[in-house]
Amino acid sequence: MTDRFHEIDIAGMKRRLPILNLPDSDKAIAAFVILGDIELAEHCAKELAKKVPRGADVLMTAETKGIPMAEALARHLGMDRYVVARKSVKAYMENPIWVEEESITTFGRQRLYLMQEDIERLQGHRVLLVDDVISRGGSMRALKALAEKAGGQVIAEAAVIAEGDAAKRTDIIFLATMPLFKAQ
Repeated sequence: MTDRFHEIDIAGMKRRLPILNLPDSDKAIAAFVILGDIELAEHCAKELAKKVPRGADVLMTAETKGIPMAEALARHLGMDRYVVARKSVKAYMENPIWVEEESITTFGRQRLYLMQEDIERLQGHRVLLVDDVISRGGSMRALKALAEKAGGQVIAEAAVIAEGDAAKRTDIIFLATMPLFKAQ
């Protein structure tokens, strides 16, 4: 159990996040977990919907922590569906395509997959990418590469939080910033 916490204000909603050491690293992160926090997902989606560009045909996220944001944001943008890049191939996934990625919270490289139905949903359409946190940008780069591989045109990348150096980026849309911490 951690004894360090980070207080964050996300567009007027406050949360107290535990600070956890990353394995085999001198860094630690504040664990932002939106899964199960309906109030926070709704609040963030409402605020993010005000900032993202209009004109996206499809909203896309990565499994797993981006799903509540994608669902709530799709609802706020008047969309009836969104696309989820999966972390493994499921039996129902016909003709999947994939890309590899590495994120700050992923141990080693992993793949993101799209099934044929989602490829068709993206092909020739304007795509808005969304995730919970952007830190080094590995997951978002993989999402973008996968959307483009499927024939989609990425028009914007958005997240609830920009962590560490991502807070300095001007090519992403976010609601709050969060530092990286030194491991203890």
